[in-house]
Amino acid sequence: MASKTVSFEEFSKIDMRIGRIVDAELVPNSKKLLKLKIDLGGVVKQSVAGLGDQYKPEELKSKLVAVVTNLAPRKIFGLDSEVMLLAAVDGDKVSILQPDKQPREGSKIT
Repeated sequence: MASKTVSFEEFSKIDMRIGRIVDAELVPNSKKLLKLKIDLGGVVKQSVAGLGDQYKPEELKSKLVAVVTNLAPRKIFGLDSEVMLLAAVDGDKVSILQPDKQPREGSKIT
């Protein structure tokens, strides 16, 4: 697998945190988009993620997840996506990344 190399300085600009999904719902008229509200330790941000064919909204509520918090927001299906949920992709299977312990919401990922 070949990928572009980034410097440590470039990588250190990415702010990754642990968040808790506090709300999840299907985006109307989309095939697999979910609108997620993610608590990052007292600040709730929205993510629009293409996970609806892998997870039901009720399966995601209360889960701790890894997110990138400092990407520029973008519109997806007319909705603001403020953070990016991290997931592993293996063919057509997608698995959200979750901590193996119970860190507090907003904990920095290093």
